[in-house]
Amino acid sequence: MFGLFESEETKKLKSHLTNLGALAKIDGHLDPAEIDFIIGIGTRHGMRASEVKSLLADSGRVTPQLPHNDSERFDQIYDLVEMMLADGIVDENEMDFCMHMATRLGFKKSVVGVLVRKITTGVKDGLTRDHIKQEAQAYLDY
Repeated sequence: MFGLFESEETKKLKSHLTNLGALAKIDGHLDPAEIDFIIGIGTRHGMRASEVKSLLADSGRVTPQLPHNDSERFDQIYDLVEMMLADGIVDENEMDFCMHMATRLGFKKSVVGVLVRKITTGVKDGLTRDHIKQEAQAYLDY
């Protein structure tokens, strides 16, 4: 019932956290590092840890809210890639999920693989989000 009164920003955040939860579960288990990562994103945006955990438990009930601009799209795919790397193991299913989500977020299929790999490499190399975003700008214009 209260969901009717949620702001668009809250709906987007819940959708994003749900997507991260789906990625975390794709390899068959939730790694504590992945859970902590998702909770960290939620708390940075004003949610309590208990709210994030509840959201992840009820993830099937949240309707996805897709971002409306390139910056938000990049931030969501960046968080998904960072989530994929959180447990130190890059599973092929996780990589496929990131590419699928990038397509759902509105990126062209022709650049999704390059974009996800560019973000993956940048994160592994310790580059900042802004630096990686700047380098990936060519892929954001669709």
